[in-house]
Amino acid sequence: MSQARSLEPWRWLGVPMLQVLAATILFGIPLRVWGLRLPEPVFPLAIVFAWAVIRPSILAPLLVLATGLFLDLFWGGPLGLWALCLLIGYGVVLAGRNMMAGQSRTILWAWYGVVVAIAMLAGYLFAMLDAKSQPSLLAVGWQYLATVILYPFAHRLIDMFEDADVRFR
Repeated sequence: MSQARSLEPWRWLGVPMLQVLAATILFGIPLRVWGLRLPEPVFPLAIVFAWAVIRPSILAPLLVLATGLFLDLFWGGPLGLWALCLLIGYGVVLAGRNMMAGQSRTILWAWYGVVVAIAMLAGYLFAMLDAKSQPSLLAVGWQYLATVILYPFAHRLIDMFEDADVRFR
């Protein structure tokens, strides 16, 4: 077990948010290798999950909203789509936080997969309503798999800060 770090907002909220935004921009570069593009996982879902597991916060939903609006602008989607999807994921994790406390890494990964599925299903349905056509299920499936693979980054963030504030345990 790693030693818990202090729970300063810039450390557990600001730095991870900047990291996922940088990763989103990096993976958004139109680079092709053997005719294939880099996957475009929804990097912010990892920190959204971790933030809700670590502790309830007033700043976290605001940063989730800002991150979602950045994704909308960066990916050219309807404004508010990813902000709403990320907030739905944050709310689901926050509602089930007591059940997740103290669970093993495998169980938390399964929970993360469920939360990613809920957020992406919401995004799929909202995009379908906005475009009045059905998005590609194959593309959403690949994006889901690429996002679920990111769980070790969420777990690392949880390990670093989970025990920093015992008031919420």
